[in-house]
Formats: sequence, C-alpha cells, structure tokens
Amino acid sequence: MTAHALCIHGHFYQPPRENPWTGVIDEQPSAAPFHDWNERITDECYRANANARIMAGLGLPDRTIANYAYMSFNFGPTLLSYLAREQRDVYQALLVADRQGAERFGGHGPAIAQSYSHAILPLASARDRRTEIRWGLRDFELRFGRRSEGMWLPEAAVDTPTLEALVDEGVRFVILAERQAAQIRTKGSPAGSKGDSPLKDLRGEIDEWKQVGATAGVLDTRQPYLVRLPSGRSIAAFFYDGGLAHDVAFGDALGDGARFLRTLEAAAAGDHSSEPRLVHFATDGETFGHHHHFADMGLAWILESAGLGRSELGLTVYAKWLDEHPPAMEARLHERSSWSCIHGVERWRSDCGCHGGRRSNGCQLWRGPLREAFDDLRDQLGGLFEREGATLWKSPWDARDAYADLLVSRTRKDETEFLRTHGAADLKPRQRRRALELLEMQRHALLMYASCAWFFDDLSDIEPLQGMAHAARAIELAGQAGAEIEKRFVAVLGQVRGNDGDVGDVLYRRVLAERRPGRLPSGGAASRKRP
Repeated sequence: MTAHALCIHGHFYQPPRENPWTGVIDEQPSAAPFHDWNERITDECYRANANARIMAGLGLPDRTIANYAYMSFNFGPTLLSYLAREQRDVYQALLVADRQGAERFGGHGPAIAQSYSHAILPLASARDRRTEIRWGLRDFELRFGRRSEGMWLPEAAVDTPTLEALVDEGVRFVILAERQAAQIRTKGSPAGSKGDSPLKDLRGEIDEWKQVGATAGVLDTRQPYLVRLPSGRSIAAFFYDGGLAHDVAFGDALGDGARFLRTLEAAAAGDHSSEPRLVHFATDGETFGHHHHFADMGLAWILESAGLGRSELGLTVYAKWLDEHPPAMEARLHERSSWSCIHGVERWRSDCGCHGGRRSNGCQLWRGPLREAFDDLRDQLGGLFEREGATLWKSPWDARDAYADLLVSRTRKDETEFLRTHGAADLKPRQRRRALELLEMQRHALLMYASCAWFFDDLSDIEPLQGMAHAARAIELAGQAGAEIEKRFVAVLGQVRGNDGDVGDVLYRRVLAERRPGRLPSGGAASRKRP
C-alpha cells in the first residue's frame, strides 16, 4: 500500500446571477456565444470535469473519467441550485461521482459542503453565520443524501466564532491556506481539554508554541492540525500547499500532467520521512477548464495515474486521511484571515489595496460604507422579521434556519408540511403566504452579502449591483414597512461613492429601473464575471 497520498480540492462556485424578481439569469452578452456566464463556465469546466478526456496516444482509443469521483470538491449551494434547474446532466453527474468516490474512499464521499451564500463568515452577525452554515449543511444533505464531514469556508475566511459555529453543527474539518496558521506545537493535552498550557513530550521537555515562519520555519502542510477552541472542543484544519496551488492557478502546471505528477511525488518525499504524508492543495475549481483551457485533461491524467497505482502517491480525501492519521500537531490561527487577502478580511470592508485588476487606478474606499449600508438594512429587516414573524411562526429564527428545506424542494406539499411543522397554529391562507414572504425577505438579505460584491474594483461593478438588487427585493418583500426602510437605506447609500463619481443611491435606482419586472429593457441587463 502506498504510504503517501494525494488530495486535490476544487472549490467550485459562481456568484448568484439570477434576477431577484424573476429567478432566472438575464442575458449576458459578454459571455457570448453562450447566454450567460453560468452557462459558459458549465460547458468549459463543470461538464468537462464530469467527462474529462485522457489522450491515450500510440493508436489507442481515448477515454474519459469523472474527475469529481477522484478528487475532493465543493459546489456552492446557489451554483448547485442553478445546475439542478438548468444543467441537470451535470448535477446528476456530481451526485453519482460522490457515491462512486465514497466506494473508493472507504465510505467517505469526496464532496463537502459550503456555507450558503458565500458571505465572509467572520464579518457576519452571529445569527447570520449560524444560518449560513446550517443552510449550507442542510442543502448538501438533501442533495447528496448524507451529512458533510467538512465545510469549505468562503474565501477560506476564518475566525474562532466561525469554528465554534461549525463544531456546533458537527463539522470535523476545514481547509485553509498555510499562511493562516500563526503558531504550531506537538499535540499535547487530550482532545477536549480546556487548558492550553505547554505539556511535556516523551522526553520530558516542554513543547512551547512556535511562530510559523519564524521559530517553526515553514509549515509542514502534509499533515492535519488540531485547533483547540475556547469552548473546550476542537476541529481539524488542513493547510494546503500554497506553492502547488499557485502553480496550478496562475501557472501552467497542468499543461503537462506527467511533469506535475513528478512534482507532487517529490513534495511527499521532501524530508525523506518514513511517516505517511498527505500532499494536497486547493484552488478555484474553475481553474480546471475555464481559467485554463484543457486543465481538466491534465487533472484527469494525474488523478487516474494515482488512482490506478501508476504513481508513488495514492489517492485519498480529507475525511479518510483524518480517520487514518489523527492530528499529531496543534495549530493556532491568525484571526479573521483568508486565502485571498493578505490583510485578513479587509478586502471585504476596507481599502486594503487588494482588488480584481479590472482597472489600473482608483481605490476601494466605497467598501466600508457599502457594508455599513447593508448591515443597517439587515438590522432593519431583522427587526421587522422578528416582530411580524412572532405571530406567524413558532420561532421566527428557527423557521429561518430550517428554510433550507424549501430552497431545495418547494412543492405545495413541501410548503404545507413546512408550515405545519414551524408555523403558528390556525394560520389563514393570507397569513401563510405572508409567513413565507418573510422568509424570502431574509433569503435575499443573506444573498446581498455574497463576497463578490466587495472583491473587485468599483462600486459600479456588476457584483455590488447584484447585491443592491437583492437588497431591493428584500425591501419589497418587507411590505408596508418597506417604504420607510428603503428611505433609510437609500439615505445611507447616498454616502457611498465609487471611483468614477457614481453614488450608491443613484446606482440603486438604476438597478431597480433595469431589473425589476415591468422596467426591464429589451435583452435584459448585461452582466459579467471575471473570465
């Protein structure tokens, strides 16, 4: 049996692109010849990886494999919803691949969950963080037919409250960037111990915490780490190899599968240790075919080679490796850190200098005021939801947490059963409709926080406008109270200014004019995602 193993994780995600009023994606001319970017990326990447071609050569026939069945992966719940509705063949291929992978990996499926709307969880309220996690886990369970053992955190953004919330829901592990580890030491006290004082190792020496990058040197990413929490509980963290991830995402590593496989094998044997090592990295799944054309084929060659024993590395997934190799080391994290911002999570709330490269000048001073506007709107809508929902739901916030059931399957029978379980007694038809409207209001209030709204360069980019569209739909669903709530929201947006002089309240009104039914111009509003 091969001692060392390989695990490649793909984070597959698209921002919500549906028109909040119609539930469908408007035509996006920049994605031509496809109707929209979801459709184009599905063809170039998601479907390609479900049937990845391997060139046999030497006159032999080519063959295809489902990359998903051999790798670790997550698909954002909003993307899965689109695939289930519009690209059914790809959606079914993902479910089949998870079942096939579970057979290969000792009962551990290769798919893991992601929190629901791709919000930055360390910046979310405690209540929203809980709902995001619960919706993501429930969405996964209803689709894949099992509980997820791990969870992908949007932008790998993490802090202690987020980890505590994950453990509350039974999550075993997370995947993080290596620079998110602050300190490490040899595992000492038993799992669950609240104390964090250094313990003696077998030689009687004190095992002190060591700074990663200083006294500890380079983090060994080839093993899992235990992260102890203030509650006395713990969670495992896999810190992926940043060098390998960079070469795949920004280089041409997958242009030659055989060469890159040799690089992966060398990474396992780097210190000549006899201990089993896990070589692993994580990257955007769109790397495999969309960002890099034909990278799905290079990935397939590597996965098949390792899966068929033609490599010094075997294949595994994180949950299987964790069962077989419990953490021997502990780690402390940099609080409020992420994989895509060297300043922590500032990319989603301040002018930190990180941007999308769409423009050569400008700044991101608009980010903080935009988040403040959304936060204030969230609080206004939350107060309304709590007051009005108190007469319609047994517990409004518990009903919101359970709403994921209807997001996956929503027949009249499903709604009736949901209202029977969570609704107040003896609701009239009008009250039942209003109860569900309030939950939809809350869904849009969560969707407006998708991380893409702050990720790129300017307030007038399509991503912040999409966030404003969800805000507008949430306000509309607020009903009679919506007029005053909108007035306050627009006043706050009036203080948000972009690089070209665009003002938030003007952009908000433009979104309403272009996207709300009855005012939608011919052809729909043009949209785009970074290609």
